[in-house]
Amino acid sequence: MKPRVQLQKGRHRHQDVVFLRFEKDRSLVDAVKALRHARWSDTQRHWYIPGEKFDLGQLFNKLSPIAYIDYSGLKKAEGLTALGVQRSQSDKRINSGFSEYSGASMNPTRPETAGKILSVHNREHINTFRLWMQHKRYSQSSINTYCGAILQFLTFCAPRQAEQLSNEDMVRFINEYLIANGLSFSYQNQIVNAAKLFFKEIVKSPVEINKLERPRREHKLPNVLSKEEVAAILEALPNMKHRCMLSLIYACGLRRSELLNLKHGNVDSRRGMLTIRNAKGRKDRLIPISKKVIEMLRSYYKAYRPAVWLFEGQTKGTPYSAESLSKVLKNALKQAGIKKNASLHWLRHSYATHMLESGVDLRFIQELLGHKSSKTTEIYTHVSMKSLQNIKSPFDDL
Repeated sequence: MKPRVQLQKGRHRHQDVVFLRFEKDRSLVDAVKALRHARWSDTQRHWYIPGEKFDLGQLFNKLSPIAYIDYSGLKKAEGLTALGVQRSQSDKRINSGFSEYSGASMNPTRPETAGKILSVHNREHINTFRLWMQHKRYSQSSINTYCGAILQFLTFCAPRQAEQLSNEDMVRFINEYLIANGLSFSYQNQIVNAAKLFFKEIVKSPVEINKLERPRREHKLPNVLSKEEVAAILEALPNMKHRCMLSLIYACGLRRSELLNLKHGNVDSRRGMLTIRNAKGRKDRLIPISKKVIEMLRSYYKAYRPAVWLFEGQTKGTPYSAESLSKVLKNALKQAGIKKNASLHWLRHSYATHMLESGVDLRFIQELLGHKSSKTTEIYTHVSMKSLQNIKSPFDDL
C-alpha cells in the first residue's frame, strides 16, 4: 500500500508554510528531498515548503506515483484564518497548482478565467472523480489529464456549481476558451472525454452525455529521423547509461514510460525477449531484442548495478526521471549537430518506419508497438521512404 502524505498549512519561523506529514519511508524521503524548496524542520520534525514557493503541481507530479496526496488541509477555512491568509489568495494558489498538476495551461490572466475561483464544493467533486478513477485502475497519466480537464471547465464556468451546468456551457467553453486560445484538437477531445465520464459517474446535472460531441480528428504524420541521424545521436553520448537508454528506445520502439518502468526481470537474455508490463491500455507485450542489445545491457549492468529499476536516478532504488531523459536527448541532438526539435517519441516513430522500410509486415509492427488498432500503425506507410521513392512522377515522362 502506498504511504499517505498529508499537506497542512502552518507557521514556521515567522512565515506561512505547507507541512508534509507522513510516516517515515526511505523512498518517500528521497522523493521529498528532490522537491524544489522542500526543507526539514528539526523543531517540528516534518518536511515543509515555504507558502510563497509552494507548487501543488510539482508536488503531485513528483510524489503521486509513490504516495497518496491528502491536500484537504489546504482547503480548510479555519486553517487559513489562523494563518491570516485570505481565502481568495489561497484558492488562487491551489487552483494554480491544480492546473499545473493536470498538465493544463490555464492562464489566470486570460479574461475568460481572470478572477474566477473554483469553489470548495467543485474541488471536492474533482477529488471524488480522482478517487473514482483510481478505484477503476486508470493510469496516473489519465487521472492527471482528466482531472485537469474538468478543473479547466469548472473554473471557466465559476462561480456556478457543477450541478448547474449544461451542454450549452460546454459549447461556450470550447468556443470562447479552447478555440479562442488556439488549444489543440486532441486537448478538446480530452475535455469531452473527461466531461462524459465526470458527469456520468460523479455529478447529476442537466448535461446530456450522449450529445457531447468530439471534434473531427487531425491526421498528422509522425516525425521520423533517418538511420544516419539516429546513429549520430547515439554516438554523441559519452555516458554509457544515457547511450543505453536511448538505444533501447530505438532498438525496441519503446515509449518513454515503458523504458523508465523496466526492471531486471523484464529482460530475458536466453530467449532474447523484452517483456513490457502494464503499458498503455494496461497491455503486456513481448519484443525481441538482438544479441547486440543484450551485450550492451550486460555491460551497462556490470558498470552501474541498478538495485530495483533497470535505469535508476542518482538515488539508488528510484527510477530515472522523465525530465532528465528528455534533457539527455536534447544534449545529444546539440552534440550531433542535428537542428530538428526531436523528442524521445521520434525514436519510436523512427523504429516503426525503419522496420517497415526493411520489409517487416505491418501486422508484426502493430504487435511490437502495442497498437490496439491497425489503423494507428498504418500511418507509418505515409512516411516510409521505400514506398514513396518507388512512385514515379508523370513529370518525368514529359
